[in-house]
Amino acid sequence: MVCTVIQNRDLDGIFHILEHCEMAEIRLDRCSLAIEGIRECFSVDVPLVATCRLSDVMASDKELTRTQAEKVCEERLVAAVEAGAAYVDVELEMSREVSKRIRARAHSCGTVFIKSYHDFKGTGSHDELREIVRKCRYYGGDIVKLVTMAGSGQDAARVLDLYDEYDPATLIAFCMGEAGRNSRVECLARGALFSYAALSEDEASAPGQWTAAEMVARVYGDRHFIGYGSPAVRMPASKSFAQRAVVAAALADGVSRLEGYSSCSDNESAIRVARALGADVTMDDRQDALVIKGIGAAPGSVGADRLDVGESGLLTRLMIPLSAVISVSDVTICGEKTLLGRPMKGADEMLSAFGVQLSSDHVPLKVCGSLESGNASVSGRYGSQLISGLLMSLPLADGKSTVTVTHPKSIPYVFITLDVMKRFGVSVSNEMSGGREFLESDGDWSLCTEMTFNIKGGQRYKAADFALEGDWSAAANFMVAGAIFGRVEVTGLDTTSLQADLSIMDILLDAGASLSQEDGDNGPVIVQRAPLTAFSIDASNCPDLFPIVAVLAAFCQGRSRIGGVDRLVHKESDRGEAIMRMLAQMGVRAEIRDNEMLIEGHSLAQRCLTGTLLKGGKYTSCHDHRMVMALKVAELGADGKIEIDDGECVGKSFPGFPDEFRRLTEGQCRT
Repeated sequence: MVCTVIQNRDLDGIFHILEHCEMAEIRLDRCSLAIEGIRECFSVDVPLVATCRLSDVMASDKELTRTQAEKVCEERLVAAVEAGAAYVDVELEMSREVSKRIRARAHSCGTVFIKSYHDFKGTGSHDELREIVRKCRYYGGDIVKLVTMAGSGQDAARVLDLYDEYDPATLIAFCMGEAGRNSRVECLARGALFSYAALSEDEASAPGQWTAAEMVARVYGDRHFIGYGSPAVRMPASKSFAQRAVVAAALADGVSRLEGYSSCSDNESAIRVARALGADVTMDDRQDALVIKGIGAAPGSVGADRLDVGESGLLTRLMIPLSAVISVSDVTICGEKTLLGRPMKGADEMLSAFGVQLSSDHVPLKVCGSLESGNASVSGRYGSQLISGLLMSLPLADGKSTVTVTHPKSIPYVFITLDVMKRFGVSVSNEMSGGREFLESDGDWSLCTEMTFNIKGGQRYKAADFALEGDWSAAANFMVAGAIFGRVEVTGLDTTSLQADLSIMDILLDAGASLSQEDGDNGPVIVQRAPLTAFSIDASNCPDLFPIVAVLAAFCQGRSRIGGVDRLVHKESDRGEAIMRMLAQMGVRAEIRDNEMLIEGHSLAQRCLTGTLLKGGKYTSCHDHRMVMALKVAELGADGKIEIDDGECVGKSFPGFPDEFRRLTEGQCRT
């Protein structure tokens, strides 16, 4: 990225400049900012580097001793860190004690600590340069910044050769002077996260510095960035919540109102099932609300012998046990498209413990027998959806039940089920357990090895008014687009949500993206591009994020690791295989090893400069809506148009995605 150096400005002047910068360094030794002004300045979304050179502070006030000048630097830099600086730059010549305190505060606030060295006289030997890097690392530099004066092309080459020895994501090394001018851009081609440029020719902070406009043009060419000045993107209702709520409302006694409903094929399948059960469903278009008059379901109260679940795996797994408890006879579950090839692994074994048999492990299948209360231990290895179906069904049966789930997967979705049930008057108690790591983690879901559910029988669903949350699965695609290619504002989300794909916020933060939220937990979420580095996550609980997170990893400097590949086999596609095929066609190095997807990433700037943008062309979505959305985001970083063979399948979860994405990208402009 291009980091514009801002100096000799007051607060208003800085804010004006930041409107046109993708990233900036604020020279606190040269800008007239009081501590309160510093705090206000560094609270913006633009990724900022806080710098306060000791020599400039001493030069500006000849009466200051070195100790006093260091105190001034520390106060200013700590204020910037506490306000939200993305990076803080501390020179190697700063005293060890001051540097250590600033570093500690930086790490406690999530700020990257840069240890910098500048030589305005010349460039040392290769061994001398390596020793400088070693010292900067020894004194705690997360990133080492090494800048020397080049007297020749050989000097610049010697500095750039350091990228062959060190992780490029942890090194910013280039040269000053006319002989070092090209090294300021070449370091980006070698993998540096950012390089420095002047606001104008008259404001160069060092010899040989490019202007920001020159460097942006050199790095990105005619490539444009999205979102700057574009309208906010509103997310559709979460189908994880909507489908569960539609089913619960259909089972309930009375009239329920689901606010914020938005249509997609999976949600419409849930409505079709609700009507087949006997519920009356209407749409209040003026208020985007679904009105459902339920059937007051009880054991043996429904005469339907056939339910069409469309292409929805969740709906299938909810209705298998539910139909077994509320229907008077055996029920055939039928569906369409990719659902027909997706096995219901573990379903027969799980349900047989409660008196139910299935005719097949594929849709269409017949559900035979009545669901009975009881106690059973079941495996969670096949996911959470059948467990959710059991939890929604067993409270309707007579008698108490206990379900123990070993090695549970997708735990957040189980809690969504329990939350929806509770809103409709049905309660189930649960207890999570695990080993020592789980106990010491204060309840980290990924470390849970067993869940126990105690279920009181004879309960009935009651009508409720329910406000549906926006969909984090859909939002993830727009947020990643903003993190790599510009700026995106997303509305309709709840940052306290139980949705597993809320994890995209943690993933983006780990990668280094800039995130902020306005007006509380339900306010707009803003994601802005920033220098991105490799990340490691376990996506076992959020497998729907895999396609778009794989695209994110392709633009994060270094090797990213995404765990939980085994959760991808029986999605709308064999999603792990589909992602690997997509990445290979795009020219991205990736492999699957020990249940992890390993992806080699490079920054957008490096890809632009080295001609390694993702490859355009004809791609298959494998009829998977998540792949379609990921491919559309990837196209923003491709060398040509990406043509998708089955883009229409996005209607399964977000039929409005193509229009919303087009609206966002049509509003793009140069940074």
